[in-house]
Amino acid sequence: MFSRRTALLGAASLPLFSIRRASAAEEVVIGAVYPLTGNSAQVGQDAKAVMELAAEIINGTHDRMPLLLGEGGGLPKLGGAKLRLVFADHQNDPQKARAEAERLITQDKVAMIIGSFSSATAATISQVTERYEIPYISADNSSPTLTQRGLKWFFRPSPNDVTFTEAMFNFYKEVGAKTGRAPQTVSLFYEDSIFGIDSSNVQRKMATDAGMKILADIKYRANSPTLSSEAQRLKAANADVLMPSSYTTDAILILRAMNEIGYKPKAIMAQAAGFQESAFINGVGALAEGVMSRSSFAGDAVAMRPAIPAINALYKARQNKDLNDNTSREFTAFQVAADAINRAGSTKATDLQKALQATDIPGDQTLMPWKGVKFDAAGNNLLGTPVIQQITSGAYRTVWPFDVASTPVVWNVGQ
Repeated sequence: MFSRRTALLGAASLPLFSIRRASAAEEVVIGAVYPLTGNSAQVGQDAKAVMELAAEIINGTHDRMPLLLGEGGGLPKLGGAKLRLVFADHQNDPQKARAEAERLITQDKVAMIIGSFSSATAATISQVTERYEIPYISADNSSPTLTQRGLKWFFRPSPNDVTFTEAMFNFYKEVGAKTGRAPQTVSLFYEDSIFGIDSSNVQRKMATDAGMKILADIKYRANSPTLSSEAQRLKAANADVLMPSSYTTDAILILRAMNEIGYKPKAIMAQAAGFQESAFINGVGALAEGVMSRSSFAGDAVAMRPAIPAINALYKARQNKDLNDNTSREFTAFQVAADAINRAGSTKATDLQKALQATDIPGDQTLMPWKGVKFDAAGNNLLGTPVIQQITSGAYRTVWPFDVASTPVVWNVGQ
């Protein structure tokens, strides 16, 4: 009887992994699918830069770093094999993402795929990797439904929007207890994609469970030329907290639209995405001051993660910006991928799957303020612990949990 893979690819096909002979050692090829052109091109270029940096550190191009595989020298259990990245451009189009993932598998023979910024593209890429039975490492896709499809080859090191939203509402409870000004009302604002809809569904439920009244519930078309009418509706609602789920272009557009009509929300708590990009701060300037967002990363947590300054400096030399929520997750996802390949001592897909399922990385071996990386049966990280950040003097500062905060939160609710 033919296996599923044989049925798909045919007996004459080449294996779905790659160890190629290099000059001094073998190399393992990993695919990455990101928006390298189009309206999210900068996000993709940043992802490319940070993952290439992670590969260089593991391969030994830079000085030793105090984190997983930071000693350099390649993958020890594969005889010092080096890692090589092959990038593909999905242009933020789910169907292009599907085609590019298949090309990486069938032509470039990648060992696994990392991606992909937008959850809509992750949905199609992971369908391809599931069909070809190779791992997909979801670096920065947060929609909860991605791990509710019964996939066996999907692994997400980062928290998802359920975990992120729980952090937001825990913050509301704690900041309310600390200040005596708990938020009572919220406005939801989200794009019409899997990311926006999933995020709003979780937020709507948690707001209701917390006894908070939803004064506005606004779904908008992504990349709309104007958000003026939506800004007017948000102003009329004037909730204690505005909770947007938007990518960069729309994050800039809604801040500008609200400013044009003289509306400044008491508090903004974003589902990261566009609100955690330097392009957002550059695009709206002083309007970003005080905006809060959930985050996977705390760049100011250098006492607990001593590798941050050195890696941030190397990344900044390339991109002229600091690590952020997205790039730190992409760096960590590459670490997780490399660790699995190394522990497997193989690039056989089933060996990699088993290694990923057995992943147990302590948090202090990463850049992240997490307890660690350990996957459940659906591929979610059980040990991802988000933080809340606030833009203060043009920079992201951690304000919660309060015991790891680098600066006090500015909280205008109830004033």
